Amino acid sequence: MTSDSSPGGSAQSEPHLATISHEGRFWDVYLELADDPRYPEVYRARLCFSPADQNEGEAPLRTTAIIVESTYEATVARARELEPHQLVGLLRSCMPD
Repeated sequence: MTSDSSPGGSAQSEPHLATISHEGRFWDVYLELADDPRYPEVYRARLCFSPADQNEGEAPLRTTAIIVESTYEATVARARELEPHQLVGLLRSCMPD
């Protein structure tokens, strides 16, 4: 498994899942593995939403680990099953009020 990406960094080395549009902005969606030493036998992953027009000082938005599978391939496959409207909903849940 890979280690977490930096908290404010880009996830561009991780699998790109989609590009979505929300509130006039385009967002690239990446899958990030989130290691959990308590469960080394499973792959846990979160989604990272990076705005295409990222402003200085603006960090990507991330979900908590929402995908849990037994293999890396299954983790990526599960993430790729998410529909655009589901990704937009998850992005909205990460946005500050």
